[in-house]
Amino acid sequence: MKFNYIQLSFLVSLIATAGSLYFGEVLKYPPCTLCWYQRICMYPLVVILGSALWNDESRFYRAALPLSAIGLLIAAYHNLLYYGIIPDSITPCSQGVSCTSKQVEIFGFLTIPLMSLISFILLTSLGFIAMKTTRRINEK
Repeated sequence: MKFNYIQLSFLVSLIATAGSLYFGEVLKYPPCTLCWYQRICMYPLVVILGSALWNDESRFYRAALPLSAIGLLIAAYHNLLYYGIIPDSITPCSQGVSCTSKQVEIFGFLTIPLMSLISFILLTSLGFIAMKTTRRINEK
């Protein structure tokens, strides 16, 4: 059985998007500035990966990888701010909700910024693995 990177990537992006919408629309947690930027990177991935899944496009990473990599950088920065590694004074969240406000902590450690970081790590990793795998197949 061949491992399908498109299916797994689509599932990760779908769960991340659904979770984001659940926190924002159902639980009414307002997103901070960095959360908005991460959403801008995540939401199109559902469409890109869904269409790649529908068309069985093995080179989905060409469109998905740049968005997931940018989202990963933003999520990493957000986590550095959230956990106090970078001082609050350089945060872009000067208006509205603070990027360091604690809204959710599942199991005492799983926060919204951490969930986003994990999602983008998975998507970026899957994109790089799929790219390498596709190149190996094309070289044969």
